[in-house]
Order: sequence, then structure tokens, then C-alpha cells
Amino acid sequence: MQLRYAFRLYPDSGQRRALAKAFGCARVVFNDAVRAREDARAAGEAFPTAGQLSRALITEAKRTAERSWLGEVSAVVLQQSLRDVEKAYRNFFASLKGTRKGPKVGAPRLKSRKDNRQSIRFTANARWHLTGSGRLNLPKIGEVKVKWSRTLPATPTSVTVVKDAAGRYFASFVIDTDPAADATRMPDTDRSIGIDLGLTHFAVLSTGEKIDSPRFLRRAEKKLKKAQRELSRKQKGSRNLAKARLKVARAHAKVTDARREFHHQLSTRLISENQGIAVEDLSVAGLARTKLAKSVHDAGWSSFIGMLKYKAARYGRTLVSIGRFTPTSQTCSTCGAVDGPKPLNVREWTCAACGAVHDRDHNAAINVKTAAGLAVSACGAPVRPGVTPAQREETGSHGFPTGNRAA
Repeated sequence: MQLRYAFRLYPDSGQRRALAKAFGCARVVFNDAVRAREDARAAGEAFPTAGQLSRALITEAKRTAERSWLGEVSAVVLQQSLRDVEKAYRNFFASLKGTRKGPKVGAPRLKSRKDNRQSIRFTANARWHLTGSGRLNLPKIGEVKVKWSRTLPATPTSVTVVKDAAGRYFASFVIDTDPAADATRMPDTDRSIGIDLGLTHFAVLSTGEKIDSPRFLRRAEKKLKKAQRELSRKQKGSRNLAKARLKVARAHAKVTDARREFHHQLSTRLISENQGIAVEDLSVAGLARTKLAKSVHDAGWSSFIGMLKYKAARYGRTLVSIGRFTPTSQTCSTCGAVDGPKPLNVREWTCAACGAVHDRDHNAAINVKTAAGLAVSACGAPVRPGVTPAQREETGSHGFPTGNRAA
């Protein structure tokens, strides 16, 4: 399985200028490729091939006065920008044909130098490497300081340098994980659980454990409102406007980082303690169009379930997703009687059939586990077909030392 490990970078002033130049050159090549394809489409001609675009937009463009500065950055960065265009068009056409899963995507659009997120990618043939002192040596940029947060489990195959909206730099390494090593890290267990996700509590487990919702956005709302008001009062085009925008972006970045860290810690704990996990297939997009939209986005259920998916596949766990229309909150987990829908303010109810008193969320978590059909064999392995495939996600954070060195 391929995963990404992200680490914070701290480039000096010269390296920041070199990175800005690389970001700009990659953006220009991307835009030139999009224009070339759109011009061919408008003229009714065949799309230029990747080789033709590479010769025209990189090799020959470097010899012109208008694009001579493309030679000041690594050629691999420019080639990878063309690959991004190819991938964007493939996704667009696959979406039109209906062969691509997920929501439909539009045609590639031109990038702006004012985009909040900028990135460049270096593959193995770019000759980047990690130095003996733990710095990341990038071609035509230099040795950049890295804040290691963990040891890389293997030699990376590529690295993407990202500058986010808050002005922070990150190195995202692609790693091929070792299944045998992953199996030793997470030994089999005979436990399984059902999870009921909510807003009052972030998650209620079938064991009865209730995990409070941190509400990161709600807690930071006062500070965010103040920063946003200051931004709205700045003169357009001024330096103070840029400073205020950066202040807002950093405030949002803190909320995002805290939420992601919470999701990672909780998902890792649940995966390590349980062989089988059952969750509901929630319609997050639908709930985000209701009056609960802000709280739904603040909880970040989709991100959390995504982490459970790829971690379950990586460590040999079983993750089962039950249908969103399963009446988990209406069914008595003791006798199985369906007691009908209940308003959200009803947090505890008594079954009319057997008289059992239920906590709404705990009862729903038990029903989620039951509906998933999680059973355990004598050897401790879950008997359930169809393991959910993993997603490739950012698995890195920042802040811990490491002794890893890769060439």
C-alpha cells in the first residue's frame, strides 16, 4: 500500500525564493498545457500528445526569450506539471463517461499565482535525497531544514513540496509500506465494535464508551470572527490586507490541524483495539445542507471514516459500512422491536415491547454492530467478506524527532 508522510519544512529566505520560482514555473507550464489543449479543441483538432507538449512547452520554450527562465528550475518539476494536466483530463473524461467513482469533476482550469495552495513534485530521477544531518536536498533549491515527526518506514519514491494558505511549507513523501511489518505492529484481537457518530458526542461505541466532540471550530469561532472582521476592513491590494489574510489562514490551519490530530489518534486506537469495526454510511453532503451544517463540518466525519478505511486495510482489520437507512435509532437492541422514529431531543427511550430502557446513541451503536454481522471465528479473525479498500491519505504530522535517513 502507498501512503503519504508529511513533515514541516523550514526553508531560509533564499530557498523560499527558489521555491517560489519553482511554483511559478510549474504553474506556467500547467497553464500553457491547458491552453494548448483548449485551443486544439476549439479548432477541432486532435489533442497534442504528452511528448508534443513536453517538446513545445519545456524543451523549445527554454530557448525563447519569453520562457528562458524555465531553465532555472528542475526539469522534473516541469514534467510532473504536465503529468498533472494529463491526469486531470483523464479524470474529466472518465467522469463524463461515468467510469469514475465519486462526484463528477470538471475540465482542468487555469491556475493563479494567488492560489492559496501551491505544490511541486520531485520523483526519484530528480536526484533529491536526505542528507546525513536530516535535511532535504532538492535540486536547484538546496538543503532544506525538516522538522521530523516520525521515522520513515521505507525509502520514499517521491516527494511533493507544498506551501499552504497559512504560508507553511511541507514535504509529503510517498512510501510503499511493508505488509509483513504492518502485521507485526497490530496483532489480531477478538474484539469488535459498532460506532454511532453524532454531534452531542463525536462517537458512541457499542461498549458504552462515549467520546466527546472537541468542537474545534466552535471553540475558535470568537478568534476567527475577530480576524475575519480585521481582514474585511483592510484596503484592497495593501500589504495590511495580505497580513490580515495570512492571520485568518493561520487561525483556520490551527483548527484543521487539531481536528486531524484528534481523528488520527482516535482512529488508530480503535483500529489497534478491535479486529472488526462497523460504522454507518452517513450522508454527510446531505446533512451539510441543513441547519446543522457548521456542526457537521466541524465534526469531520468523512475524514475520520476515511482514516478508518485505509488503516483497516493496512493492518488487516475489517471495516463494515451499513446502509444509512438502517433504523438503528428506532430498533430495540434487546428484543429487536422497531419502535418508530423519534425526534432528536429524545436521548433516552423505553421499548414498548420488552420494557428495556435505552440510551439512544448506545442503542444505535449496538444495532450498527448487529446489522454489520460481525462475528469472530475460533482463531480470532472476523468472519465477514468484503474488506473495504484503503484510501491514500496524508498520514504524517509534525513535531517529533527521528533518526531515519534515506538516500
